[in-house]
Amino acid sequence: MYVTSDTLPEHSRIWIYQCSRELTNDELVSIGAETKQFLEGWTAHNQVLKAGYEFRYNRFLILMIDEKTAGASGCSIDKSVHFILSLEKKYGLSFMDRMKFAYKEQDRVEVVSRNQFEDLFSRGMLNGNSIVFNNLIATKKELQSEWEVALNDSWHKELVGA
Repeated sequence: MYVTSDTLPEHSRIWIYQCSRELTNDELVSIGAETKQFLEGWTAHNQVLKAGYEFRYNRFLILMIDEKTAGASGCSIDKSVHFILSLEKKYGLSFMDRMKFAYKEQDRVEVVSRNQFEDLFSRGMLNGNSIVFNNLIATKKELQSEWEVALNDSWHKELVGA
């Protein structure tokens, strides 16, 4: 069952899909409509999942479910991954490349490879205060406080030896 993301509680489970590039307004509308349609029928063991989504920075697609209503199962998570893969194929995008790292550059979000990320840090273009995106967080509450964090406060610091 689709619900707007703002109506989901803080304990809701989330999955963050980072796009390889900024989405256009037309893509946001189309992908949003397809995501809403997917969420309308998303189930786990024949139980309807109370689910929502949102886009952030025209780059991140965030799926959310209230697991107190019905919890996600391996099969339901697989369904969501197949849905994301279908979006990749249809729109020629990449949402699943976990070896790309996002950081804020003034008011823009930049996405680079691990090697580029390490190089930017070694050249001083990124530092411990640079804002990075921790796409490994698991709840809506963490999205508010632990998603956009200083590199020094993130697992990213292990990549660069900060």
